[in-house]
Amino acid sequence: MDWNALKVFLAVEHTGSLAGAARELGVNHSTVFRRLNAFEDSLGVRLFERLPTGYQLTPLGEEMLELARSIESGFGDLDRRIAGRDVQPRGRVRITAPNNIAYRYLPRYLADFRTRYPDIRIELLVSNLELNMTNRQADIAVRATSSPPPEHLVGRLVKKLDWGVYASPAYLRRWGTPRDLEVLRAHQSIGATGGMRSLPAFVWQESHLAETIVARADDLVAMAGLAESGQGLALLPSDQAREGLESVLPFHPGKTSNLWLLTHPDLRNVERIRLVMQHLATEFESDSTL
Repeated sequence: MDWNALKVFLAVEHTGSLAGAARELGVNHSTVFRRLNAFEDSLGVRLFERLPTGYQLTPLGEEMLELARSIESGFGDLDRRIAGRDVQPRGRVRITAPNNIAYRYLPRYLADFRTRYPDIRIELLVSNLELNMTNRQADIAVRATSSPPPEHLVGRLVKKLDWGVYASPAYLRRWGTPRDLEVLRAHQSIGATGGMRSLPAFVWQESHLAETIVARADDLVAMAGLAESGQGLALLPSDQAREGLESVLPFHPGKTSNLWLLTHPDLRNVERIRLVMQHLATEFESDSTL
């Protein structure tokens, strides 16, 4: 059985589509299509139902999934044990980070690092999804969360992100500057949709300011953009601050957003990963704009 075929199978199962699997594996759509079909033909079974909403495992596919994950885990253990013996400051380090951190902070942090360690190649994966760090889809994850990190990862808390009420200067000229949270009921606000609605800040907003919401987004960067365009007030963590927004009021949603640097325990002593983790931790901790 071809391990590459199993990787395609797992990627399609994880993302639910050929396009998503192609992005995850770093190959083109047609390669995934061809490998999956060849894999199913070699087995003589259908592993996925092709539905309008995406690819869904068949009963035989469900049985295959447990086996494939077990094989993946074995390859991952071998890969990490070999990597864990690497004491040279060279090679590839894959970092996954949410879009705002990836766009606005990491390029600046990594510029100096690249000069100091030219033999370490950085790959930046822009995503807030949980990538599989067991099979090294990523070596380091930058994540903002109000919960403790997963038990199977190790890392470092590098920043506590304060939340606040933000608005554009144009909005404040038109509507005035609110002096306390009670006054927000007389204003327009930007709300959350999708999975973002479960964050403590937006649970509070739905309870207290639902009638003021004039636009919604499922992404903090998009919320900041809507606020910057003058459409309303936005509840945002401090990493979303930008020139076109003013911090109006502090806001404490009940749980602090913490910024973590995470990696797999088997990789923390790999020299190139250790160096990147150390450098990013120093940069985040010293960054007064966050």
